[in-house]
Formats: sequence, structure tokens, C-alpha cells
Amino acid sequence: MDRIENKKAYFDYEILERFEAGLALNGQEVKSLRTRGTSLPGTYILIKEDKRGSAEAFWVGGNIPPYQPQNADKGYDPKRDRKLLLTREELRYLLGKSKEKGLTLVPISVYTKKRKLKLEFGLAKGKKKFDKRESIKKREVERKIRNELKSRG
Repeated sequence: MDRIENKKAYFDYEILERFEAGLALNGQEVKSLRTRGTSLPGTYILIKEDKRGSAEAFWVGGNIPPYQPQNADKGYDPKRDRKLLLTREELRYLLGKSKEKGLTLVPISVYTKKRKLKLEFGLAKGKKKFDKRESIKKREVERKIRNELKSRG
């Protein structure tokens, strides 16, 4: 499996901090992710806090199709919320940051690391329309420079 990127996240958000979390998946989801992949745009990370004060993180909106559709469990939901495996300290920190106004948790990529599937996500701040225009202009200038260097050398 190659790294599955969420390029839209870089365009829509300014990534302030990055985090890495394991994914709690069942066997067929792991196989499906490694062969077919998933789509990250439109998904997000949600931190839920219970009455005792402990928190859990979930990846919401990730669509992982069944590995073998004809053999899938009858109750299998490809869009179910999937738990993220984080330390207690990280969860507390992220819970506090996610409650701040204007900050959100956005998935950046899914990849394998030593045979384990990991989700990289970022603490992000939404970009305004003029920020997005600046990103487009910057990308255009970099593309022109690259093309000019290619033609010369």
C-alpha cells in the first residue's frame, strides 16, 4: 500500500501540528485498506469525552469497502466510526485544543509503518478565501520556475 494523501487538507487548512495514531480495524478492513485504499477528503477526527473525564478519538466518515463483498459480514458498515489509538496525554491535549475556537482535527494520510496501519492527522485552522488564492498563486509561480529550469537545462 502506498501512502494515501489528503491533498485537499493542505489547501483548505493551515496545519499547525501533526499527530500519528494507530487504527482499530478488523481483519477484512486491513486487507481492504492495503489493496483498495480509501478516500480521505470529507473525513474528520472527533474526540468524545465521557462522564468520567476520559476521552476517545474516532475517525469519522472514512469509507473502507469490504475486502470480498460477497463474503462480508451482514452487519458490516463501511462508513462506521473507527477508533484511533492514542495515549491518554495526547487525548487530553487534543481534547483541549479541539475545543478552542477555529481549530479542528483533519486526517492527512493513511500509511503502513512496520506492518501496522497508521493515520496521520493534523491540528488545523481553516483558511480564508484570500489565503487559498495566495496558495494558488504560489503554486503557479513554483510551477513556472520548474518549467523554466527544465527548458534551460
